[in-house]
Amino acid sequence: MHNYITVRTKSDKVSFQLSKKVAMMIILLCILLCGMIMLALSVGSDFISPVTVVKELFGYGTGEYLFTIQTLRLPRVLLAALVGMALAVSGLILQGIIRNPLAAPDIIGVTSGASVGALLFLAYATVSIHFLPLAAIIGAGIVSTIIYLLSWKKGVTPIRMVLIGIGISAFAKGIVTMLIVMGEEVRTSRAYIWLTGSLYGANMQDVYLLLPWVILLSLFTFVMARVINVKELGDDIALGVGVKVQIFRLLFLLISVMLAGTAVAFVGGIAFVGLVAPHISRMLVGRSFAALIPISAMVGAIIVIFADIIGRTAFLPKDLPAGVFTAAIGAPFFIYLLFRTRNQ
Repeated sequence: MHNYITVRTKSDKVSFQLSKKVAMMIILLCILLCGMIMLALSVGSDFISPVTVVKELFGYGTGEYLFTIQTLRLPRVLLAALVGMALAVSGLILQGIIRNPLAAPDIIGVTSGASVGALLFLAYATVSIHFLPLAAIIGAGIVSTIIYLLSWKKGVTPIRMVLIGIGISAFAKGIVTMLIVMGEEVRTSRAYIWLTGSLYGANMQDVYLLLPWVILLSLFTFVMARVINVKELGDDIALGVGVKVQIFRLLFLLISVMLAGTAVAFVGGIAFVGLVAPHISRMLVGRSFAALIPISAMVGAIIVIFADIIGRTAFLPKDLPAGVFTAAIGAPFFIYLLFRTRNQ
């Protein structure tokens, strides 16, 4: 017991043990994340030393780089971190409730649904572009509802949800392709960049809009972590200890959809983060769901920030979408998971 730190509220409604290994890993990842943020603020078409970045952020600089740091780079970095956190926690929830290591928002159709909603908006809507996030969330919600209803047969089983999700995802991607082919050239190119997952043009308003979604939904998931820990043991055991399996599965699916839908709404279809981040986190700290939430969130943030750094610096003066590089990281990892799952 000396290797654990016990955290418990007075009412005992929230209680968990945090291993010292997990606490140390959280500290190390916080340091790494801060270092990645500082690197992202420093590099670009013009390199700005980290010392200058700190001075400009805290109002002690000359003001020469203030616009570049605060207006161009800082919103982009913060949005990348929040998107990575949202996608990582969303994927972690899906893998927990479905009990499948290959579950992720972009694999079972949530991201594809958001993409369909966004593309329909770009192709036919006549209202302000500020409603694009809402269209993406509605698309993700509709597709997720269809998946859940088609998966229902005296309850929803994890394997049925995965198989139907993959099928619906393929169908949604077909709709996306059709909309791109049939769309106007200007809108098509814009939609294609959005679908790839780009942080270009991020602003602080986007950060302020996404921040409460990520914080509140992640905190709620953390409070309910014990339920998912029990559910991962199987539906029969969960029912035996009094967990209302179908109600909680629907609730957590809704949280996952909201996290992934809002992330996709702001930056487009950044793939594989929801798949890769939870698995890397399990390699670091094991399978305790409460510990995996902050670890996965930070790993997801680091992945997206790193991908965006490569996208905007490796091929200057071109600014490539971060989604290109998350896919480059995630695709080999996905193949590795397939082989490992087959051999188990």
